[in-house]
Amino acid sequence: MSGQSASQSESQSDRQSASRRGRPLRIFLVAGEHSGDALGAKLMAALQRQRPAEIAFSGVGGEEMSRAGLVSIFPIDDVAVMGAVHILSALPRLIGRVYQTVDAALAFAPDCVVIIDSPEFTHPIAKRIRKRAPHIPIIDYVSPSVWAWRPGRARKMRAYVDEILGLLPFEPAAHVRLGGPHCTYVGHPLIERLDEIAAADRDGLSQRLGLALDVPVLLVLPGSRRSEVERLIGAFGDTIALLRRQGANFETVILAMPHVREAIAASAASWPGKTHIADGAIEKFSAMRLARAALAASGTVTLELALAGTPMVVAYKVDAVMAPFLRRMIQGETVVLANLVLGSNAFPEFMQEDCNAEKLAAALAPLLAEGPARSAQLLALQQIAGRLTLPSALSPSDAAAQCVLETVERHSAGKSRRGWPT
Repeated sequence: MSGQSASQSESQSDRQSASRRGRPLRIFLVAGEHSGDALGAKLMAALQRQRPAEIAFSGVGGEEMSRAGLVSIFPIDDVAVMGAVHILSALPRLIGRVYQTVDAALAFAPDCVVIIDSPEFTHPIAKRIRKRAPHIPIIDYVSPSVWAWRPGRARKMRAYVDEILGLLPFEPAAHVRLGGPHCTYVGHPLIERLDEIAAADRDGLSQRLGLALDVPVLLVLPGSRRSEVERLIGAFGDTIALLRRQGANFETVILAMPHVREAIAASAASWPGKTHIADGAIEKFSAMRLARAALAASGTVTLELALAGTPMVVAYKVDAVMAPFLRRMIQGETVVLANLVLGSNAFPEFMQEDCNAEKLAAALAPLLAEGPARSAQLLALQQIAGRLTLPSALSPSDAAAQCVLETVERHSAGKSRRGWPT
């Protein structure tokens, strides 16, 4: 850095520090869907615990962030859309909300911007804020899955993201390898729920559903999004039917979130044998602890199953628009989070054309019985919690808040990590 540019940087830092004196720390948060809203609310609470002085929040969030003190500039449901087809149909509205959010952020004059997951919505906002106000540090809470899909995104993020708060322990190394922004592992929020998972009421759920005590339970998790359920429920039903024809004896329990329960129940009505439906909103961990094995859509649910100690087979399908590009976009040999945390492919996964009854049933049958396949998974499952746990005593929310505050202070002192690594 030349003497002149160093002097300009110090002068800007002095102006920023002076402008903050006598006013609350200003943090602008942007969540694009309800899982991000939950993370944002916990982050806000942790920031308020760690910062003795007042903090002012603004941005976009849902009900949980609202309860934590955020007045959202518009309802989060306006932008909570997933999947290429749904995003395309909502594009005009999304674009309008992007520009509205950028204008609101600049008017708020924040000390930092925290974007939370939902890269289709939050990253266009971050890019525009960086262009119009390059002095504002931008933190991305939840790394995009660059380690699995489209790895080139990592390096591009360096232009508009100063710090990533990673939920998965392998993400800092992944961003070093891919040339992405600096990433700090702050812990997955699931590790805050280990006691809840361990205490889940298996017997109570079994009694409510009227399950036979001496018959193993196969838990089916077709996803929480309607489009996801539509893509997987047929193959999952065919798998159940094939296992029955092959002579497997088990109780079928499907985990259904309230907004997709009706669609799931309609599809499962034609499955052979009695099918029980558990409430995904309140009985999820009880069902996982009760199950001998699970057939699951790929996603965070694989970490939940792992922490519950449930052997699993994982399936994944994308929509028709994305299908031709799926193989080209995948980076590495697995997209299953439990496998990535473990560092090995302990849990079989079947994507697109491989997501069929023959392959799924062949992988599930050994998990319902005793044998080496089941024993290997049980051994792998025992390692997941240790891989996710933070070395410090901090909760993930507190670790994230600490990183946010450190990033603000670093920028205030003119010690930005922008451009890292070289």
